[in-house]
Amino acid sequence: MKDARAKKRSGARGRPSPVGKLVVFGVGLIGGSLALALKKRKSVARVVGVGRSRANLLAARRLGIIDEIATDAALAVQDADLVLLAAPLGQTAAVLAQIAPHLSAKTIVTDAGSTKRDVIAHARKYLGAAFARFVPAHPIAGTEKSGARAAFAELFDGHKLIVTPERETDARAVTRVSAMWKLAGMRVTTMRAADHDHIYALVSHLPHVLAFALVGQLAGYADAAALFGHTGGGFRDSTRIAGSSPEMWRDICLANREALLAALDDYLEELELLRGMIEASDGQGLEARFAAARAARAKWLVKK
Repeated sequence: MKDARAKKRSGARGRPSPVGKLVVFGVGLIGGSLALALKKRKSVARVVGVGRSRANLLAARRLGIIDEIATDAALAVQDADLVLLAAPLGQTAAVLAQIAPHLSAKTIVTDAGSTKRDVIAHARKYLGAAFARFVPAHPIAGTEKSGARAAFAELFDGHKLIVTPERETDARAVTRVSAMWKLAGMRVTTMRAADHDHIYALVSHLPHVLAFALVGQLAGYADAAALFGHTGGGFRDSTRIAGSSPEMWRDICLANREALLAALDDYLEELELLRGMIEASDGQGLEARFAAARAARAKWLVKK
């Protein structure tokens, strides 16, 4: 009997504890989906939404994503257990400056931004002693849709969450944030902020820039309507992510400027190489280059 009670207590300790009051700044695809995922698992008591668009917040409340709309950031974070920054990156500094004086000693702040060094710098600047309770994080999940209506509870299932804690970050805060995202269905991994920004400049930020550029190129031709009328699955697959939020991707490009510029320079070198082969009618070189790319894709991507 004693062993059974001990096992029961141990099992309870092993399960992630639910969130009490969650405040979401930016109730869009990411913030809204997290709220829905936690609600689906009965793992959050109350969700408060904060944002610029009253219409979006009303839709979020109507859809059951949030329980309450807050118009005052300072009042919103009072007695919050967790605060999630899920608004476009350009708003991060202003939000942190607004909420910093009003955070309680128990409140943990985290974010869902696609860049980490800039967010950490803003948090360090504005949060003061509360910086130890700031957990930089990036859920690797999403679609090209945006707004509360795009949110769905299963968005994060089986996907990866990256946390990039600093030396000062409280380990208990990291554990709490990780547990929240695990409740939403994510697998958690840790890396340095600089490594994160370098990697995602190449595998995420660069592809989005290229998709926007390709659509923009075709749209600039006089016969754009005819060109788009002839596009097939390849063009649609390649440019799907150009349907993403322009504001969000503007902010990401500027926030990760150095790493993205380096990625663009490398990509331009690759294009120049291919252009030279085409200009020289070097079919053998082109085929070898394409074969190497195809093999790399089969090795690292096909089974993902």
